[in-house]
Amino acid sequence: MHEIALADGPVLFRGALDLERRPGGGLLPRRLPAWTREQYPDAFMDFVAAMPSGVRLAFRTAARTLELDLLTTVRHFDGKAAPTSAGVLDLVVDGRLTARAVAPVGRVLRLAHARARPREVAGEPGTVRFPALPAGVKEVELWLPQQAPCELLALRADAEVTPPAPSGRRRWVHHGSSISHCTQADGPTGTWPAVAAALGSLDPVNLGMAGNGMLDPFVARTIRDLPADLISLKLGVNPVLKSALKPRTFVPAVHGFLDTVREGHPDIPLLVVSPVFCPRLESADAAGATPPGTGAGPSGTGNGRRVAAPGGPGEGPGDPEEEPGVAGQEPGDAGEAALAPLTLPVVREALERIVRGRRRSDPRLHYLDGRELLGPRDATDIPDGIHPNAAGYRTIGRRFAERVLGGGGAFA
Repeated sequence: MHEIALADGPVLFRGALDLERRPGGGLLPRRLPAWTREQYPDAFMDFVAAMPSGVRLAFRTAARTLELDLLTTVRHFDGKAAPTSAGVLDLVVDGRLTARAVAPVGRVLRLAHARARPREVAGEPGTVRFPALPAGVKEVELWLPQQAPCELLALRADAEVTPPAPSGRRRWVHHGSSISHCTQADGPTGTWPAVAAALGSLDPVNLGMAGNGMLDPFVARTIRDLPADLISLKLGVNPVLKSALKPRTFVPAVHGFLDTVREGHPDIPLLVVSPVFCPRLESADAAGATPPGTGAGPSGTGNGRRVAAPGGPGEGPGDPEEEPGVAGQEPGDAGEAALAPLTLPVVREALERIVRGRRRSDPRLHYLDGRELLGPRDATDIPDGIHPNAAGYRTIGRRFAERVLGGGGAFA
């Protein structure tokens, strides 16, 4: 077996935007460039960016056996009997899934919750082996598990390895939330962006960030600066789920994100996709909100917001700059609605309106209602009410290819 250089060698890392050199000599593929790390809000964002959804090692070889040494990092949440799975690696030969291997569990992070400070339990590297590969020179893509950061230590082959041939495929950059990250998929080639890319002969870069589809400016600048032939943005579910934005802030944040992306890509097809069907979040009550003007939120305070009492800060009947709706606004008017909790129906309406307005000067901007990809008829494939199961992700990928890549679609 010959050891193949991973850094500055024949292997091309597709889907990775940074290769962090680790103290032990390994390489950690990351899905955002190194400069973004200083702008992350917490360690969870850093962890998610290192989860290699869509990252694969590409090369050409006549080898019949391949081996990869790697150290994975998995999480073990307090109260759970076992750590999360390290997932699997998929070996794609000449465009066909040929083999699959279970990733070894290495380092373990003990956590009270996803954004808690971790307690690290050291682990050992492991080796995945792919024997009995087809004879002859072949194009190989080794897909890393979508849900576990992987420090790559060594690649070995029983024949020469050379750089891959140019794929000739259009480069598709996609950004979204956990529903684009797809940790629940059955493997890295089972994520919906991978399924759609295979059906549409695209070269995907998956910037789906679990829990972090928050319209972050550093992600917009990353997309702006990337080579791309097609871009899609699946927006809205994380701001609703985390109560991170309201209509007043969501709309300009979307405009700003689109403005930044268009600075680098003024003319290519750009698709905005609203959230897929999420049973747990579809009603206003399920999203922790009530419709504007109903007068009662989850705490009974009116639209779920605190109402200022007379005589508070500002020496008057509430401070109108801090508490809109108390001074001069009627429940249900435009000002009240702008600061009501964000819901999925509001997100979908806002995204469609934004795209419709911008298309007057940007005809290559498109909108797709996410429920066309996964809707109420697919509820059995959304077991937790938010995230699809493996079958649901494959459904999204197939429908995306049909509706977006097929005749008349935004990317046709």
